[in-house]
Amino acid sequence: MKSANLNHEQFLLDEVSKRAFVRSIEIIGEASGKLSDLFKKKYSEVDWKKLSATRNRLIHGYFVVDYDIVWDLVANKIPALESQIHFIIEQEKTLFD
Repeated sequence: MKSANLNHEQFLLDEVSKRAFVRSIEIIGEASGKLSDLFKKKYSEVDWKKLSATRNRLIHGYFVVDYDIVWDLVANKIPALESQIHFIIEQEKTLFD
């Protein structure tokens, strides 16, 4: 997930980007909740519970979203997660080669 060359202030003023990033984080959390326990254990370096919990906080936030937290996730946490997921994909591909 890329921050589309936005800085923090621009992000806070851009309603479309804010909604898109929140939705993307929700989808990541939802997808992580669908993974098997065996898969999560195999790749335990990813904090799967935290991904799911973040999604739950966004979904059940009752119309209150802290966009500073969303920005921190997008700018600082998601890039590391993206690297981990790319690694996992490459590892899983080798199982089918």
